[in-house]
Amino acid sequence: MKLPRFLMLSTLVLGIFGPAFATAESPWSVRLRATYLETIDKSDAFTALGINFGTDAVSVSDKWIPEIDIDYHFSDTLSAELVLTIPQHHTVDLAGVGRLGSFKHLPPTLLFQYKPALEGNFRPYIGAGVNFTLIFDDDLEVADVPLALDDYSVGLAAQAGFDYRINERWHFNIDVKRAAIGTAVKAGGTKLTEATLDPWLYSIGLRYDF
Repeated sequence: MKLPRFLMLSTLVLGIFGPAFATAESPWSVRLRATYLETIDKSDAFTALGINFGTDAVSVSDKWIPEIDIDYHFSDTLSAELVLTIPQHHTVDLAGVGRLGSFKHLPPTLLFQYKPALEGNFRPYIGAGVNFTLIFDDDLEVADVPLALDDYSVGLAAQAGFDYRINERWHFNIDVKRAAIGTAVKAGGTKLTEATLDPWLYSIGLRYDF
């Protein structure tokens, strides 16, 4: 999904349905973002097929993903944010060999945010929390030998960003997150290497206050 199209769709959906749920002083808000997921692609050195592969030989594709975030405000400065998306498909490559296959993942993340009590329309924030990533539909092989990944990954996550108030309900949002995500890569039950994705997530979008 291209960035402008996603933002136009987000604006249309919230513009139609948002007012129906709006209440004064509601603690709820939602952010709709277009997010670029960029993995750091770190992996341990290993030997397979009689070949010695060096560190960082395993790479996972980067991509734009849609993101929806549900926020609950405990106070003017403290809030919680649940980060959601749809299941994402990624390809996996091995240096010197090529495409190994693909897998899917679903990475819900819960973050607690602090926003300094500042005057004006600009509100920066920082956040920290935990990421739980489900890994499934892995379809990987090398030289006709099936490879397997872990079923899930649990790790810390952090973020920083800002909202800029457009009007009473709408805000423009820029956000950067980092999540700790990793998995073992196994062949026949034997671990070959540990792949660390730890993606950076660069986001742009809109926030709507209910």
